[in-house]
Amino acid sequence: MIDLVGNKRWLFLISEIFVIVGIFSLVVSQIRLGTPLRLGIDFTGGTAMTLTFVPQVEQHQLRQALSENYSEAVIQRSGDDFLIRLREMSLQEREALIEALETGLGSNVTVRDQDTVSPRVATDTARNALIAVIIAAVAMLFYIAWAFRRMPKAFRWGTCAVICLIHDVFIIVGVFALLGLVAGVAIDALFITGLLAVVGYSINNTVVVFDRIRENMSRRVRPDFGETVNDSIVQTLGRCLNTALTTFFVLLALLLFGGATIYYFVLVLLLGVVIGSYSSTCIAGPLLVVWEKREWKVLLPFARKPA
Repeated sequence: MIDLVGNKRWLFLISEIFVIVGIFSLVVSQIRLGTPLRLGIDFTGGTAMTLTFVPQVEQHQLRQALSENYSEAVIQRSGDDFLIRLREMSLQEREALIEALETGLGSNVTVRDQDTVSPRVATDTARNALIAVIIAAVAMLFYIAWAFRRMPKAFRWGTCAVICLIHDVFIIVGVFALLGLVAGVAIDALFITGLLAVVGYSINNTVVVFDRIRENMSRRVRPDFGETVNDSIVQTLGRCLNTALTTFFVLLALLLFGGATIYYFVLVLLLGVVIGSYSSTCIAGPLLVVWEKREWKVLLPFARKPA
C-alpha cells in the first residue's frame, strides 16, 4: 500500500521548496519592480490590445517599434497574437499607434481585442480582489468546521483545509511573480478570478478526502489515526486523479488553442489543478496527523527524523 502519511516529511519538503522559491520571487520582484507582482492595467490603469499581424512579425521587431514612444509597453506573445499593455490612451492615440505600426513594420494590423481601465477603477479592483480572497478563505474555514462538527476538534479540520488553500494560492502567486521577472507577465482581473476558482477546486478535493477520513473513523477500521488517514487518502486517490486528469487535459487544450486573451487565466487554472490535487491528497491529511500527534518537527525541512 502507498504510505503517504509515513512519507509526509518528504511531501512537506516538496511544498516548502516551492514556497521558498515563491518567497524569493516575491522579494526580488518587490526590490526590482516596487511591487511583489507585476501588475496589469486592471490594477494600475492603462490600455491593453490584442494584435494580429499579416504578414507575421517577431516580438523583438514589435518591441523595437514601440520603444521610441512607448518604452513602458509590456508585450506578450501567444501563437500568432500579441498582447500589449501600455499607458492609458485615447481612441485617436490608439489609431495613430496602429497606423505607425503598420508603416514601421510593413504589416497589416488587426485589433482583435482592446480594453482601457482608469487608475481609480484599477485601485478599486485591487482592493476588492484582496477582500474577495480573504472572505473566501474565512468562509471556507467556518464551513469545513461546521461540516465536520461531529468530529473531535472540528475547527482543526477547517484550519488544515484553509492552510492547504493558502498553500495553493501562495505557490501560484510565487510562480506568477517569477514569470513577471523573467517574462514580463502582468496579472489582471482574470488572475483573481482564476485564484478564486482554484480555491473552490482545492477545497472540494480536500473535503472529499476529509469525508472519507470521517467515514473510516466512525467505522473504527484502524486503531491508529495516522493509518486511518493514510487508508482514506489511498481510497480517494483514484477519484482525485481521475478528476484532475480530465480537467487538466481540457485546460491544456484551452492553453494551447484559446488565444492570448485567456492564456494566463487558463495557466492559473492549470497550475491550480496540479497544486490543488497535490495539496488535498499529500498535505491536508498528513497535516491533520501532524497536529493530532504533535509531530511539529516533521514540518522543519532540516530536522532529524525521529528514531
